[in-house]
Amino acid sequence: MKKAVKFSLFMLLAFSLVLAACGNNKSGGTTSTGSEGEGGKTGSDIKIGMVTDTGGVNDKSFNQTSWEALQALEKEQGIKVEYLQSKSEADYQPNLNQFVKGGFNLTWGIGFALESALKDIAAQNPDANFAIIDAAVDAPNVESVLFSENEGAFLVGVVAGKMTKTNQIGFVGGMDSPTIKKFEIGFKAGIEAVNPKAKFTSVYASGFDKPDEGKSAAATLYNDGADIVFQAAGGTGTGVFNEAKDRKAQGQEVWVIGVDKDQSLEFGDDITLTSMIKRVDVAMKTVSQQVIDGTFKGGTITTLGLKDDGVGIADTSSKNVPQEVLDEVQSYKEKIVSGEVKVPTVE
Repeated sequence: MKKAVKFSLFMLLAFSLVLAACGNNKSGGTTSTGSEGEGGKTGSDIKIGMVTDTGGVNDKSFNQTSWEALQALEKEQGIKVEYLQSKSEADYQPNLNQFVKGGFNLTWGIGFALESALKDIAAQNPDANFAIIDAAVDAPNVESVLFSENEGAFLVGVVAGKMTKTNQIGFVGGMDSPTIKKFEIGFKAGIEAVNPKAKFTSVYASGFDKPDEGKSAAATLYNDGADIVFQAAGGTGTGVFNEAKDRKAQGQEVWVIGVDKDQSLEFGDDITLTSMIKRVDVAMKTVSQQVIDGTFKGGTITTLGLKDDGVGIADTSSKNVPQEVLDEVQSYKEKIVSGEVKVPTVE
């Protein structure tokens, strides 16, 4: 039976940290936990694996954030973590199955593209634990985590709408899909809320591992007059940043809005206007901690939005975004959380 669950991201993070603090025994740079988790195992006995989508673990975005979260948990708890990178859709089931056959205590599927494969493998292995980001798999041994991307995208849309000088703004999606559409629709709504005269154009690539397509899409948008481009494209988004960097070197004033993590840390403040944060890292650590603690909640579907701090904008936004714009962003955030402003999910 499907159970819809809402929770406070801060509370879950705090809960995870308390568990870690109670269980950790640090010595000489290594960590282990003496608390018993799944099946009476200690942290050092727990194995957690994750399967990437085709964007790869070094996409500087979604997959990378997920992997870094597991690596941090490995350091904190002394568990074993591994990843398998999917080069194509055909790799999803074999990669998921490899972790199951290897006796891993939890297998993650990173991204909506793995929904069908994970659902099949979970049904074939009812005694194994699974979790997935950005898809809802209704199964008793799967914990699903979704995000209200449209809400976070609305906030960076407010930034773009207030800061564009050409009144033309672009969006690059890694793949035309319901999840990425939520980014686009929320972004467009945020722009329209503060600058209804701005022209909005979206372009989609054929996948999340196509930086050349990302660069080409950004070039098209910039050539058509856009001065700000928001990318929700995984590894493809690297190409968007590269195009902006090339144009900045030629003296053009163009910006990119990053996604998932603070991408100014990777690509620099000179081309990153702000980033829409998606706290995949906290979701990864929270659910994984449940396995370590023996409290895994299979059969649950959780959605994290602005009120959970599951999405938002980067803390470093003040480097390029004026305070009056940030104040307007905060005002809209409060209105969205209160329900005064409803952010659309479909056009």
